[in-house]
Amino acid sequence: MRDRLSEALRNHSAEQVEVRYEVRDSTRITYRGRQLEEASLTSDSGGCARALVKGGWGFASFNDAGAIEDGVSRAVEHARYSGGTALALPPREPCDASVASLPARSVEKVALEEKKRLLDEYRDIVMSSPRIQSCHIQYSDSLRTVRYVSSDGSYIEQRVPDLSLRVAAIARGDGDVQQAGVSLGSVGDFAAIEGLHDQVRDLARRAAALLDAPNAKGGEYTVVLDPVLAGVFTHEAFGHLSEADLVYDNPQLRELMTLGRRFGGPQLNIVDDATISTLRGGYAYDDEGTPGQRTYLIREGVLVGRLHSRETAARMGEAPSGNARAIDYRHSPIVRMSNTYIENGDVPLADMLADIREGVYVKDWYGGQTSLEMFTFSAGESYMIRNGKLAEMLRPVVLTGNVFTTLERIDAIGVDLEMNQGGGCGKSGQSPLPVSNGSPHVRMSRCVVGGR
Repeated sequence: MRDRLSEALRNHSAEQVEVRYEVRDSTRITYRGRQLEEASLTSDSGGCARALVKGGWGFASFNDAGAIEDGVSRAVEHARYSGGTALALPPREPCDASVASLPARSVEKVALEEKKRLLDEYRDIVMSSPRIQSCHIQYSDSLRTVRYVSSDGSYIEQRVPDLSLRVAAIARGDGDVQQAGVSLGSVGDFAAIEGLHDQVRDLARRAAALLDAPNAKGGEYTVVLDPVLAGVFTHEAFGHLSEADLVYDNPQLRELMTLGRRFGGPQLNIVDDATISTLRGGYAYDDEGTPGQRTYLIREGVLVGRLHSRETAARMGEAPSGNARAIDYRHSPIVRMSNTYIENGDVPLADMLADIREGVYVKDWYGGQTSLEMFTFSAGESYMIRNGKLAEMLRPVVLTGNVFTTLERIDAIGVDLEMNQGGGCGKSGQSPLPVSNGSPHVRMSRCVVGGR
């Protein structure tokens, strides 16, 4: 296959041509209530070609390995139609690499029957719990072999395992419905989702307990975020604003995201790090052959970097960061995050809570949305803080605000960094992309909490 991919690049008239060819084996198991909705094994293969002519990209995908040469020709032809002004991509040395790192309990070694048997146990725990009406379980795993070749002499082969699991319990009582859930993931390590019986039992208990929990009184509170919700906030509310394709195309965002601007106190550091191979967002090379890197976005409260592809780096006069990613061969790589997190601070959680007379502690997440600098997030679990201690459970609350104002209001960062590998990222029709996000506990001196 290597010779075939390289041969396809020999005769072309583009400034840059690259081909990716992928083979993927996947498993998917889904339950709704007691009903098994899907248990499937699938295999898929195909490739894509991308060409650059006078600053314009052409892209073509194909399912047949015999269509590689035709794909290159079509990509070059499409690029000619979109080109205008020449674009000089940042120079790089050709790379020849093969990357494969599979865990001992790799998903490819676990039979479908064994995967289903474990999920059956989780389903039965949830459905036998008091006041639980239904559950929703989504499991997926994959093992991809991706080969990349470029006209500047690079050849890279990577084996990419992945796994994700979401378990949600839905409780009903007196006409009310509440839910609790957990999202987990790993770099293809099935052991990461084994032995979760107590955790699944607890989420069913929490879903039922929410039926009796009071609503928060809406208003502005001191809020403490757990590592999961703080990580999601970092990814959704700030990480996407750091993606250079969005910044380059939006004058308002370019003005907001000016390098050197202060966004928080000296204790605030935000990093995107693709080099952590044990996390779902890690990789050795991105999908245009650039090595994955560790990139500071905020250092000591100041915006110092952003995430780039080779194209956005060239257009903005900055260095590539290795963040061009595609979910599969049907898509062209775009700027995406990898493992994005707030670094540890120096304030233990107990000290963070100690001087709060009345506040709100929020954990986990249901979802949310962002619009430039404005955000709205739903917490999965919430508690009142009274006189420095966690008090009664609340029904899920909604946090809203301006991301830049909120970052400035972070006045304490914990020492207990945790990374969340559940779920996936969506952007420009490409979803779900494996990523990770995380944070220590974080305290915000003021945040708007929606309630009643």
